Amino acid sequence: MKPNSLIPTRDEAEALFVWAGEQNPGPWTEHCRAAARAAEAIASKGGLNPDKAYILGLFHDIGYYSYRDGKSEKDHIFAGYDLMMEKGYDDVAKICLTHSFPCNDIREFASSYIKCIDSEMDFITAFLAETVYDDYDKLIQLCDCLGAAQGIVILEKRLVEVVMRKGFGDFTLRKWDKWFALKDYFDKKCGMNIYNLFCDEIKASIFG
Repeated sequence: MKPNSLIPTRDEAEALFVWAGEQNPGPWTEHCRAAARAAEAIASKGGLNPDKAYILGLFHDIGYYSYRDGKSEKDHIFAGYDLMMEKGYDDVAKICLTHSFPCNDIREFASSYIKCIDSEMDFITAFLAETVYDDYDKLIQLCDCLGAAQGIVILEKRLVEVVMRKGFGDFTLRKWDKWFALKDYFDKKCGMNIYNLFCDEIKASIFG
């Protein structure tokens, strides 16, 4: 992919991601790598830029670099957004926020670690009101759910696992509907059931 000011090269992305993982080692890094691989494969089949998709998937949760003992001064979406903006990677910064809002609604937001301050909530509200999701936003929202720490899985496995950890929220079922709609959208773009791109990995996650 030709580098530009809005996104790093793949080599730059890998180096920065390794640094982030060293700041806060944990399963979030493997989740991001799985999401990145899923995004790359779907983008290749669906007519999007696979390198861009991989980098966006790799960095969608980059804000977890700032966590220590499960806590941070900022939620991961803000920590990631700020880091990417500081580096001039505006397209990646956008993904750091949009991946958490598949329904494009401020009421989706719930942090398991900290409460967002009013100014942060105001920022999200304004951001969502001004943002029209493109196919990369949609792709990373989907791949956030396809990528688990143990690899690429079907939506049902990932969504149930998240609910078992965090419980149901007011937007849980609405978000589930949205993620399944996103899968249908990319099935059509790819001309196939995208699970077929990851058959061995999915089988291993179910039967292994």
